[in-house]
Amino acid sequence: MPMPRRPMARLLLAASLLLPAWSVPARQADPPSAPADPLAASLAGEFALQDGQLEEAARGYLAAARAANDPVLAERATRIALLAGDDVLLREAYEAWTAMAPAGGDMQRTVAATLALRSGDRRASRKAVRALLADESEGWKNVLAAMMAAVGKQPALVVGLLEEVVDDGDLPDSLEPWLGFGGFAQRLGQPKLVERIVAKVVAKFPGEPRVVLLRAQLLREDGKLGEARSVLAGLAAQPTLPPPLRLSIAAEYDALGDPAEAARLLAQGPQDDARYGQRAFLLDKAKDPAGLAALYEELKAGATHPSPTRRLLLGQVAEYLDRNEEALAWYQNVPGGEAQAVANLRRASVLHALGRKPAAFEVLRALQSDVTVEDQAQRDAYLLEAELRLKDGDAAGELDAYGRGLAAFADDKALLYSRALLWERRDDIAKAEADFRRILVIDADDVDALNALGYTLADRTDRYQEALQLIDRARVAQPGSAAIIDSYGWVLFRLGRAREALDHLRQAYALQADPDIASHLAQVLWTLGRKEEARHYFDEARRLDPDNRSLQRALRETGA
Repeated sequence: MPMPRRPMARLLLAASLLLPAWSVPARQADPPSAPADPLAASLAGEFALQDGQLEEAARGYLAAARAANDPVLAERATRIALLAGDDVLLREAYEAWTAMAPAGGDMQRTVAATLALRSGDRRASRKAVRALLADESEGWKNVLAAMMAAVGKQPALVVGLLEEVVDDGDLPDSLEPWLGFGGFAQRLGQPKLVERIVAKVVAKFPGEPRVVLLRAQLLREDGKLGEARSVLAGLAAQPTLPPPLRLSIAAEYDALGDPAEAARLLAQGPQDDARYGQRAFLLDKAKDPAGLAALYEELKAGATHPSPTRRLLLGQVAEYLDRNEEALAWYQNVPGGEAQAVANLRRASVLHALGRKPAAFEVLRALQSDVTVEDQAQRDAYLLEAELRLKDGDAAGELDAYGRGLAAFADDKALLYSRALLWERRDDIAKAEADFRRILVIDADDVDALNALGYTLADRTDRYQEALQLIDRARVAQPGSAAIIDSYGWVLFRLGRAREALDHLRQAYALQADPDIASHLAQVLWTLGRKEEARHYFDEARRLDPDNRSLQRALRETGA
């Protein structure tokens, strides 16, 4: 699991006018009962949510919504039911919501499409998707949201409808929807569909540079590196390129493994400190000391009276060139303020790299005690000290840095989170758990801590039900997060629900290509006997990060 887990945008939710007779078994009606007290029911729902009991939470909010005739509570019940995976309960909450607020708009229509897709009803799904696409400005985004929410349960139906939408020309005549659907098809592993989308986009938007860039990206992802490079070269040769497009082309060259060409491209056109910084990073990555030296001289020549930002940049380039004494000089001459605090953090790193470790830690201690700097800079001095102690193999010093930091900044979440990762790395899961739980005492809804603790319990203990509750709470807060969906799929796998886990891991990887997710997906596929497909995802994980811990563990456990 990447830590901290990266949050994603919330999934859009929504709508009922289109709801057909779903192919979901009808729930037997409950016997009549006294109306619920709205406050008591909503509190019961919230307590259940805090415990990770999603179905009970949805029922509590639904009871409160009915008692108060409150569409806001009904919408919350619907959102939670969507995550609970109980489509009968979801339908019940959804119908209550639409009865109370029949003009719910796009949000309700997106829920209707999600329900139709998840029920496997192709005809109703197509109707719901068309209704969403009637809004030519934002409807395509809602279609993608519904498809992403359903791809775990009905992958074949989602792919089929995706093909229909593309082949029937239902998308608006603007570039963004086509790029969005092309990227989704690519993540779903549908190369033929991607080719059709690219062909249609090229025909609809001839000469559009972003289309050419998309074609280069897809060629690269398909392993056709020479063709991708040729397409990029033609695009980069255009005499006038807007700065954002030039930056995107440079990023694609970097992804092709050619940071030197990316740096050369960025050297064209107007320059500012941000562009200089990007060029320095790329030249260092390309291991081009001559290029870095030329850039360094260019920066010095244009810096008769350098700003604090320029001095920081000159120090960074000097570091890249291993001219650490010059880097120190630049950092020492950064004037007061926020930039000076950053320069002092860099000075400490340079001094440490020079082997002058006592001086490095002296700089950090001074920063830690300097009441004139911002709290964040002081806190970061403790974090950097811990990092440098780790590099030294000084386990006691690393732990001491966190201890002193937390004494100065009691209950600082960044320090607690980093110390929890230290404990996890040392296989002291009890202490890692204690720090994660301390964060949750400070902020019960801290999504990173909920997910990290849940994942740690799922990955490193057999407390799977407890892990599931924590991850479910994170899912409620950020239902569209690839990282959290990955954690959810992983705990399902640990619970022995490999086939169900596979659906969620596919959804996570469709949202974000990540080595942890690829490794988890590969391990589940291997367990299910689908070894060729598993090898594909193991290869993807290696491509993204060959040293990834999840990958190495999965390879050991499977023998792949």
